[in-house]
Amino acid sequence: MRDVFVVSGGVSKFAKARPDKTFQPMVKEAYDYTLKDVGLEFKQAYELIDGSVTSYFSDHFLRQLMGGAMTTDYLGLCPKPNKRIEGGGATGGLCFQAGWEAVASGRFDVCIAYGFETMSHVNTWKGNEFIALASDVSFDYPVGGFYSGYYAMMVTRHMKEFGTTVEQLALVSVKNHNNAFHNPYAQKRRKITIEDVRNSEMVAWPLTMLDICVMSDGAAAILFASQEGLNKIEKATGKRMKPTKVTGVGSGMDAMRMADRPHGEVILLPHEKKSDYKGLKYPGVHSFRSGRMASKLAYKMAGITDPINQIDFVELHDAYTSSEIQTCEDMGLCKYGEGGDFVASGKPFMPNLDYGYKFPKQGVIPVNPSGGLIACGHPVGATGLMQAVFAHWQLQGTINKHFGDPTLQVKNAKRGAIHSHAGTGTYVTVSIMEKGF
Repeated sequence: MRDVFVVSGGVSKFAKARPDKTFQPMVKEAYDYTLKDVGLEFKQAYELIDGSVTSYFSDHFLRQLMGGAMTTDYLGLCPKPNKRIEGGGATGGLCFQAGWEAVASGRFDVCIAYGFETMSHVNTWKGNEFIALASDVSFDYPVGGFYSGYYAMMVTRHMKEFGTTVEQLALVSVKNHNNAFHNPYAQKRRKITIEDVRNSEMVAWPLTMLDICVMSDGAAAILFASQEGLNKIEKATGKRMKPTKVTGVGSGMDAMRMADRPHGEVILLPHEKKSDYKGLKYPGVHSFRSGRMASKLAYKMAGITDPINQIDFVELHDAYTSSEIQTCEDMGLCKYGEGGDFVASGKPFMPNLDYGYKFPKQGVIPVNPSGGLIACGHPVGATGLMQAVFAHWQLQGTINKHFGDPTLQVKNAKRGAIHSHAGTGTYVTVSIMEKGF
């Protein structure tokens, strides 16, 4: 298995709607940025790229089958190989790992992975219905299976089991909105308070509008290369690249219906012991077994034994404020049951940003410095790749270059994690990226 590098990446503007562009030119916006950032001309890119991987979540939003084929043609990459990846909310993260696999396996020296979604073409209620098709349409969907209801049920259990509070949930939204204020790609750029979150419209108790991610139009692209491919790019451009290296990948999955998931012992991470979770009913509906498995495999591959001290930042799938808290536990940033206190401690907040609140340990391991899905946006097929682009820029130390604002730069970042999540934890991916120069 070969080393795999991320050479470049690009993100389109995420927005509630992009009436200025159809899906193909929206992808090209991200693709062109990816090439321009490393000085690749279009013809050079065509010669170097061996194949591509496409991700988008729903043919229903697009009202078009074979959208990946159409976009690959629009980018001028025919007749080179392409395939589409789809896996619910984890679509972008799965696409990232598929691009990594294509290069690690030796099939491609250079691979472009791109993802997109156009969610604005339908009303919000219809969009929620389309997303709900990623639940079991024979059992869950007929009894009101919209995801806000699922996550409300999960966080209610988390609150009962562990004492998590609505104020702790709200702090996640405060953090992510305040971070996104400094991200020009973000859909929602405004500073908010705990009171704003709790006073916004209730969707499914205790989750309000500001506890939930936004539907978006947007695209993102990542350029992968082997060492041989990296050498070819440097030769073509006459420039020394600043790549990041993919050092760990992990994924997990679970039964679609939570009622079908068996209870058992907690999957332990290297820094944990069995006695930490004595008596915990696991996974219950408060935790994601697939997220724990994905984390364990990615950490093992990357040699991580103490995640909170060996990872400098995390971009994770915060479809709901509650799911960010759950995922911090799954990834071992804190113990199961301590996610609410982890947020309240300030550990996942950017170190030097004023959020309007004082925290005892602000800035230990920034989580979603981009603003996450809640504020940056969630065009599903692009989301996991967007996380990878922002992680790449963090590790390069080039946030100021791309954002025009250095506020969200994690200082001296050497290793980051990205995390994608589908359904109620049906598919989860975790990938580790490190500074590669």
